[in-house]
Amino acid sequence: MAEAVGNRGVNLVRILQERALSKKGKEEERQPQNILEQKQQEDTVVPYLPKDCVSHILVRLPIESLIPKSMLVCKPWYNIITSPTFINSHFSRSESVLVFQRAVLDEGQPNRPAPILLFGGYNRTSKFSIQFIEFKEGNSRLAKYKISCSGKIRASCSGLLLMDSAKKRGGLIVVNPITRKGVDLPVGSLVPPHAESYGFAYSDVAGDYKVVHLFQDELGYMNCEILNVGAKYWKEVNGPAFGLFGWLGYLPVSAIGALHWIPQIDHSDYLVSMELAHEKFHKVPLPKNCRTHDRILEMGRFLSFVAHEELDIDIWILKGLHDEVWTKHHRIRTIGCVLDMVPILSLKIGEDMIFTREEDGSLHAYDFKQGLMRKVQGQIPPTSFPHINSLIWWEKAPDVCD
Repeated sequence: MAEAVGNRGVNLVRILQERALSKKGKEEERQPQNILEQKQQEDTVVPYLPKDCVSHILVRLPIESLIPKSMLVCKPWYNIITSPTFINSHFSRSESVLVFQRAVLDEGQPNRPAPILLFGGYNRTSKFSIQFIEFKEGNSRLAKYKISCSGKIRASCSGLLLMDSAKKRGGLIVVNPITRKGVDLPVGSLVPPHAESYGFAYSDVAGDYKVVHLFQDELGYMNCEILNVGAKYWKEVNGPAFGLFGWLGYLPVSAIGALHWIPQIDHSDYLVSMELAHEKFHKVPLPKNCRTHDRILEMGRFLSFVAHEELDIDIWILKGLHDEVWTKHHRIRTIGCVLDMVPILSLKIGEDMIFTREEDGSLHAYDFKQGLMRKVQGQIPPTSFPHINSLIWWEKAPDVCD
């Protein structure tokens, strides 16, 4: 459906431009006999479709219609689509999706182009496809990127994925799965996978993407190193205080200028947050104990805490790290047992919240306007990442205020 709508939009722009050019050519073939006729002809000539008009149409197309179809129509269109202004505008209109990996079982079918393997095989034999699921009006759509990999996804930020490069142990790569552009990052500290966590976020103050590597040493102390993608070198910073972390299994969430971790498997009454600007860790109290199926999410550019309260689900909001307190934003009143309902995504535009059942992996969407929880077709693996399909590249950071 999205591809069909995109094709109609592209064809509309092309038809308008062709008609404008055709009429202009016919008018130029006529030789005005006098000044009055010339004036009449000038008044009836259809001008070229303005660049701004073309941009306003293209920015409303789904990203599948921009890459590569619309970009290859002509050079002016290519220049429009690759401009920072257009990229930021399209990013601000793009909805959140869930991105994840699945093992590739059938190796290449006849008559189908094989996906590009971005990440080489350092001691790896498994190959994974990178997929995403999008949600709209209570429905879902599953799609694949035209890439595959042999390393795992570590984090996502503004349409970019942080992944294992698999070229060498501990190697990382930042890649846009839509444009398939990637950049290798230097190797950081090497630790067992269960003793580390990666965060990936954009710092407005630094004007750069930051990779935060949090890891535990043999004595149980938490260490931290940070890499600015633009600079491409790791620097050591002071880690969180001893004893704050009991587990690194929950994925960090980027919101309100910081990365946030739930530090315990169960019964955690605080978060551990690291400010991106000052690169310092803080202990942030929660409004209530965080249980096994509770989570934190980015919601409307703020940090939300989604917590079960008997058979209901409360949504709390924190708007800043300093001089701000948690406020109860909404209560989801449900019918039946939802104790294993885990929140995994807050839609940026649609405003729905997506949940998954731990029992069977089924998906459910809560509509805030109608106050309804509905089951959504599809299932996802245990690990997925909130993501936005975009044309963003790390050298052209998103204007989050656009």
